[in-house]
Amino acid sequence: MADQPHIAWTIRKAQLDDAAALGRCMAQAFAGPSAQLGGDPLPPMVADYETEIRDYLVWVAEIGPDIIGGLVLVPKSDHMLIGIIAVDPKAQGLGIGKALLEFAESQSKQTGRDELRLATHIALTENICFYKHLGWAETKRDKSRIHMSKILE
Repeated sequence: MADQPHIAWTIRKAQLDDAAALGRCMAQAFAGPSAQLGGDPLPPMVADYETEIRDYLVWVAEIGPDIIGGLVLVPKSDHMLIGIIAVDPKAQGLGIGKALLEFAESQSKQTGRDELRLATHIALTENICFYKHLGWAETKRDKSRIHMSKILE
């Protein structure tokens, strides 16, 4: 594989005026999985990102002025839930997804939580493998989702 040029990107707290761009990013990021699962829009594709930004802990990843990734964290009493995490397909392969997960870990620790949880669709095997590679463990399955957890050290 040829070396990729370094592309500078940053992670910052989302602002209300990021909602539309974050929604577009999420629609792009989930378009492939949506098609793979039959074409119905997945919840992150139709979420109200103004509400998400107001109600939860939301960050965006940017290349220049473009939002190319997002992370929604939902604090729970004994853990931090990753409600949504995604990277626009045009920016995948740059390490942004891994960085967003590491950022989620640091935010979880800062709020006194030593466990992260998430759920992903059972058919999205590439995502499941990615999470397992980064130390996540499957905790349960239901009809359509795999629930995963990572204990933070």
